[in-house]
Amino acid sequence: MLQRPRRLQVAALCYRRAGADKQVLLVTSRGTGRWIIPKGWPMRGKDSAGAALQEAWEEAGVRGRNVPKAAIGSYTYEKMQDAGGWGVPVETLVYPVKVEELAEDFPEASERRRKWVSPTEAASMVQEPELQEILRGL
Repeated sequence: MLQRPRRLQVAALCYRRAGADKQVLLVTSRGTGRWIIPKGWPMRGKDSAGAALQEAWEEAGVRGRNVPKAAIGSYTYEKMQDAGGWGVPVETLVYPVKVEELAEDFPEASERRRKWVSPTEAASMVQEPELQEILRGL
């Protein structure tokens, strides 16, 4: 059976403290409206952590600093291509982003919804099993 090589994406696991607890920020995908964390393709001129931070801004309006250079985990999924319906396997590196500011006006504000939830609730809202495990580990 023919296997396609995995593509690489980076993702931002945006979080904040709510008293003694953590909350994570989920956003809806533009196509299906399902709950995800901000993610995208690597960017020329940025390391993976920097690209994840840029995705957090574009998709969720999150400003943060000092993103660790090491991913806290990864998950895989099939990214469906618009033309032809083929799925492309994608490995997504996850970087923690402490939310320092949350803007109301950001590049994709009109295309997405966002929601603060507990890590456990977030794990039940996302579809990818490996991402669910990362969220439960918070």
